Amino acid sequence: MTYKIAILGASGYTGAELVRLIANHPNMEVAALSGNSKAGMTMAQVFPHLRHLDLPVLTTIDDMNFDGIDLAFCALPHKTSQEVIAKLPTDLKIVDLSADFRLRDVAAYEKWYGNPHAAPELQKEAVYGLTEFYRDDIKSARLVAGTGCNAATGQYALRPLIAAGVIDLDEIILDLACAVSGAGRSLKENLLHAELSEGAHAYAVGGTHRHLGEFDQEFSALAGRPVEVQFTPHLIPANRGILATVYVKGDAQVIHNTLQSSYLGEPFVEVLPMGEHPSIRHIRGSNFCHVGVVADRRKDRAIVVAALDNLTKGSSGQALQNANLMLGEDETTGLMMAPVFP
Repeated sequence: MTYKIAILGASGYTGAELVRLIANHPNMEVAALSGNSKAGMTMAQVFPHLRHLDLPVLTTIDDMNFDGIDLAFCALPHKTSQEVIAKLPTDLKIVDLSADFRLRDVAAYEKWYGNPHAAPELQKEAVYGLTEFYRDDIKSARLVAGTGCNAATGQYALRPLIAAGVIDLDEIILDLACAVSGAGRSLKENLLHAELSEGAHAYAVGGTHRHLGEFDQEFSALAGRPVEVQFTPHLIPANRGILATVYVKGDAQVIHNTLQSSYLGEPFVEVLPMGEHPSIRHIRGSNFCHVGVVADRRKDRAIVVAALDNLTKGSSGQALQNANLMLGEDETTGLMMAPVFP
């Protein structure tokens, strides 16, 4: 069976990444593409690297026909997604890549995103899209909320450790180095080449980054009590990738054993041998996440390092992984491509 797929917001980076991935999926066909600001253009005009593909012309969302569409990916900005998804057919399966349905508490959404939730009834049916930990719920879901790319990286490093109680929950420091594509394709002065290249800087310092809402929600639920991590992201002059360096209090060997046993059999999460740590060079363009553990010189202190591609495992690859589950496909279909190196 061939599933017909619509992509809303196909003119952005995550939309283009979805097209790239679905092109290698044997049972999916891109049947409709929207890009309101690029309506009437071909994907070849918007993204020349996709010119070899036979794709529909971009339209506005209002002009899209959802008859016969099996699943829609929504790669729109936050707030916009809530408004658009609320108007889509109620039997349509949806994977949302925005932040609009990640936070179960609508008050938490308003706190972190600055506006009231526009679709609180839909929020009740949304399933959080971190595949390895919500697999069974995703299989039966109609609406799946993709995670934040930073939030995903930190959770791969920390979730098993919090669940197993092998680290001090009040001693977690999370530093992330984030590539520029995570900020989207819109023109921003601070992302110009002359502003960004040959440097790096911290941002959202002091606990203001919106993905903290996801960390608070997920880690506190795992622990059964409030957990608040210290989190600082850093923007680096790279196109793709996130490297999370996590400082924790606990026995390094126990931490490594816990991660290794937790991810045993997972097709996309690789735990490196004890003492090794990953690089974003080694996951580029893939749906893999690499996790490593190194013992600190201080007793009962360890460093956990996780790396993934923000556009693939952190967003569009995760979305396709979830769509496979929702449609009854093998979870890995279309996603087993090797990373691109160098």
